[in-house]
Amino acid sequence: MKMIMAVIKPFKLDEVREALTGMGIEGLTVSEVKGYGRQKGQTEIYRGTEYAVNFLPKVKIEVAVGDDRAETAVEAITKAAATGRIGDGKIFVLDVTHTVRIRTGETDADAL
Repeated sequence: MKMIMAVIKPFKLDEVREALTGMGIEGLTVSEVKGYGRQKGQTEIYRGTEYAVNFLPKVKIEVAVGDDRAETAVEAITKAAATGRIGDGKIFVLDVTHTVRIRTGETDADAL
């Protein structure tokens, strides 16, 4: 099993969710986060005064999938989240060693 964590621009969330549900992936977790990458934030002007925004608003999506679906899910997220501009985000794929569905006690692949 794999845990896919994707940090994307907030306005791309619906497109990514639709891409994943179109694949049959039913569950995902979404968190509002802040961060920066190579762009090191940005400069904005508010009421005529320029100031630096060091941490940009992002959305972090976490979804657990079977090993056989991980690459397809990564491709779907990449395609749906891409704008072609700096700050599109990153995707991390981690190994999951054990999963338990609390309600039923199902484990590992059955718990997904």
